[in-house]
Amino acid sequence: MSGMYEGAIQDLIDALNRLPGVGPKSAQRIAFYILNSEPEIASALVDSIRTVKERVKFCITCGNVSEEDQCRICRDPRRENSSICVVEESKDVIAIERTREFRGKYHVLGGAISPIDGIGPEQLRIGELMKRLGGSEIKEVILATDPNLEGEATATYLARLIKPLDIKTSRLASGLPVGGDLEYADEVTLGRAFEGRRSV
Repeated sequence: MSGMYEGAIQDLIDALNRLPGVGPKSAQRIAFYILNSEPEIASALVDSIRTVKERVKFCITCGNVSEEDQCRICRDPRRENSSICVVEESKDVIAIERTREFRGKYHVLGGAISPIDGIGPEQLRIGELMKRLGGSEIKEVILATDPNLEGEATATYLARLIKPLDIKTSRLASGLPVGGDLEYADEVTLGRAFEGRRSV
């Protein structure tokens, strides 16, 4: 697929292809959409990319995306200061917020421990988390990293670090999706569902 066009259009296809989740065919489709669209559509796209790079930064407290020094959640006086939910990325904050189940604060790590990708604990915002936990009013840490190999490794590492601080540490339960079919569940998910079973 690569190098089929020349000059600017190929450069655009290559640039789009470097985006996560955009394969060569999608990159080509988007590039031609931009090429054939009204000039103001392309300008609006360029402007929003430029604006996001200029304006959006990371919250100095939790690492969430924010246009201020502190994000909306950290600034909100109605949020509880006694619990912190640790997530990998800002998009995870949005997912948890949608549930309306959590009223505490967050800490965004900026990824998960993944030796194969060269990401160790020092590449993540773990030092900042430990600073927040030291000598503070935090009574519970909820580890809400992804339920995959990297997320598990990160949660295990954090649990070990937090243990001496005598702060209640919990891991998000994971198991069977609602509306799912038992026979199609993989053994890890099914195993988790058994571990996390509760009395009825």
